[in-house]
Amino acid sequence: MSKKMTILWDSKTADAVMGGTSSHPWECSGISIDTRTLEKGDLFVALKGESGDGHIFLEEATRKGAAAALISNPGESSLPLLKVEDTLKALELLGVAARKRCSATRIAVTGSVGKTSTKDALKWVFKDQGLTHGSVSSYNNHWGVPLTLARMPQDTEFAIFEVGMNHTGEITPLSHLIKPQIAIITTVVEAHAAFFNSVEDIARAKAEIFEGMETGGVAILNRDNPHFDLLSQLAKDHSLKVYGFGKSENANFRLLSWVGESEKSTVEAEIEGHRISYTLPVPGVHWALNSLSVLGAVSVVGADLKIAAESLATVEAPSGRGRRYRGEFTVIDESYNANPTSMRATLAVLGKAEGKRRLAVIGDMREMGDNSRTHHEDLLETLLENKIDLVFCCGPYMAHLYELLPDSIRGGYAPTSLELIPLVLQAIEPGDVVSVKASLGTRVKPIVDALLDLQQNFIKKAG
Repeated sequence: MSKKMTILWDSKTADAVMGGTSSHPWECSGISIDTRTLEKGDLFVALKGESGDGHIFLEEATRKGAAAALISNPGESSLPLLKVEDTLKALELLGVAARKRCSATRIAVTGSVGKTSTKDALKWVFKDQGLTHGSVSSYNNHWGVPLTLARMPQDTEFAIFEVGMNHTGEITPLSHLIKPQIAIITTVVEAHAAFFNSVEDIARAKAEIFEGMETGGVAILNRDNPHFDLLSQLAKDHSLKVYGFGKSENANFRLLSWVGESEKSTVEAEIEGHRISYTLPVPGVHWALNSLSVLGAVSVVGADLKIAAESLATVEAPSGRGRRYRGEFTVIDESYNANPTSMRATLAVLGKAEGKRRLAVIGDMREMGDNSRTHHEDLLETLLENKIDLVFCCGPYMAHLYELLPDSIRGGYAPTSLELIPLVLQAIEPGDVVSVKASLGTRVKPIVDALLDLQQNFIKKAG
């Protein structure tokens, strides 16, 4: 291994933590559960789950230079092997050990909308304040959280975690793993409604983030959300200090003004009495509001607010959550997920975009329960308000919306995203701005990929 490699874990420590005995001594610089992204020197964790069994990739892990493998099945490999009864449980134990040996301030983010973008903004801002570690992509579930913990270097100063759920009881164990000192709930809206009786029940499920927090921790909550009072009381029941962010006059982190342009926002805010102005290189008032929670966290930990505001000026929208790809036409990739609130926010951003035409490519919003048809049909008003030029729809629920569209803005409909691709590609013209959004299960990412391929072909032809 490289002499410059920073050792994250060694076999002696890992054996003691996870209750096994490694076949040979080893040292790792990282941890991977996926050989597609595994880097040389990583400990490969062979997880078993709905998507498959990691044990079948031991040979690939060896080929790519893994330092060792954590396994639960008997097996042979040239890699040092650490055999345990349950690899996920062992990963959790390693995550807890990482937390205990590190004095980082831990910040956990959850909410119905904006979790990943807020988490990424926190990581971006805090990296300019000290050594920062955090969740990659949307690693926010029962394996993503312990993996993020286990990957945390011992000298980390700020640790940022995303926590997700779609059923009651899923956040509680994750909160106990992280034991955050600060919890941010971006907002509570109707998402995963098929699994809850009411939006209040969703709020209570989000409030499970408080369960693992120690007395004296901080909850940063959306002051404009109808469930603020409920969340605030639940936080206080856990002896947490509550701060609010939003437009409300009672917000500790308050939005004073927001000017949204086609590709940026200008924000004026008051953070606990300190007036501050800054620019966000992304449009949308939802970005401005969530940036208040980021600056609020900076203020709470006593970091430099001015440097944080300057850092926000260069933050980038995450892949699948508003990232823009510019060429002969512009693609706004919102393909990762969708609910009625985030769909409206996305269409509002598209409505402000500068281009020859504004094209919305939208697919089904999943897990909406008995009101699914109504939620989809209700998007008609938003499309008209934002003067969207052409609308392309896929999925059985979006079929109901498509039937209501005026003929002048009907771009095309198909039952599936793959069938919609040729209709979208045929319609694209230079100068257009096209936004693609749907729930993850609707699988509209291939539409984005096809558009980016077409964009590259435009470049080649121009060349």
